[in-house]
Amino acid sequence: MGWTCQGLRWSEGAPALGWRRDGGGARRQSVLEYGRDLGFRAVGARMCVGARGNGCPLGARVAGRGTGGQCAECARLDRAHSVAADTIADDPRTYRVYLAWFGPGMVKVGITAEERGPARLLEQGAVAFSWLGRGPLMAARRTEELLRRALGVPDRIPYARKRAVRAALPVLAERVAEIERLYVRAVALEGWPQSLERMEFAAVDHAGAFGLDGLAPATGVVMELVDGGCVAGRLVAAAGPDLHLATADGGLIVLDTRLMSGWELTAMAGDGGGEGVVTVPVRDVHSGGVQDGLF
Repeated sequence: MGWTCQGLRWSEGAPALGWRRDGGGARRQSVLEYGRDLGFRAVGARMCVGARGNGCPLGARVAGRGTGGQCAECARLDRAHSVAADTIADDPRTYRVYLAWFGPGMVKVGITAEERGPARLLEQGAVAFSWLGRGPLMAARRTEELLRRALGVPDRIPYARKRAVRAALPVLAERVAEIERLYVRAVALEGWPQSLERMEFAAVDHAGAFGLDGLAPATGVVMELVDGGCVAGRLVAAAGPDLHLATADGGLIVLDTRLMSGWELTAMAGDGGGEGVVTVPVRDVHSGGVQDGLF
C-alpha cells in the first residue's frame, strides 16, 4: 500500500505535505524547506480523499483538475459541517474576525476559530492581516457580513489574482498602511453585535514565512497531475496551497497542492528534484497557452 497525498498544511508557520496510507488510517507529514529540491511522480488514478477525516466510502475517482479532491458526496458532507454553511449555529467556540491582505487593493474579511490562531490566514495565502474582533460564532458571522457590505470588500479572492502579484508586492509599510486604513473604518462602524469584542490593530506579515522576498514572477502554473507525470524543481516559496518551484530551464512554476490531494506520489529516481523535470500539463502564464510537458 502506498501513501496518498492529503494536500498542504501549515504546521507551526511552516508548509508541510500531509499523507495517509492507502487502505489504512496511518498518517504522517513531511515539512518542506525553501531552497531544497522537491520531486515526485503521480501513480495510478486520483481517488477521493473522503470527508471529515474518513476515507471515501465509495472509493470514487475524481477529476485531475478539481482543487477539492473529493467526490460529490464527500464534498456535500464536508460542506454540511462547515462554518461557511451556517449549519452549526450552536458552536460554543470563540471566533475571530479578521482583515486579510493579499496585494494592493486585495483585502478580504473573514472569520476563523480562535483556537486555530493564524492557520487559516496562512492557508489562504494572506501576505498580511489584522484581527478585528472576537466573540461567538453568529456574532462573528454577522460582523463579517456588516463589514463586507460597508467596506465593499469580498469574502474571498481568486487564487489566480493572488499569484499574479506575489512577485511585485509593495514594501511592508505600505502593506500595513492599507490594512490599517480599513481597520479604522471597520471599528468605527455602527451595528457591531454587543457580544463581539473589538481587538486592537496589530498587523502580522507573512512574507517571510512564505519566502516571498525576492520572488521572481511565475512563468507557468500546473493545471493537473496525470498518471506517470512528474513535477520537480527547487522550492523557493510557498503561500496558501501554492508551491513556487524553480525548474532546470530557468522557469518558475506554481503548483497548487490541492491538485495533489488524492494521488499516490512516489519519489523520482535519484530524488530527481534537482533535475527540474515537469511532465504534466502546464499553463504558460505569459502566452496563456498550455504545454504538455517541459517548458
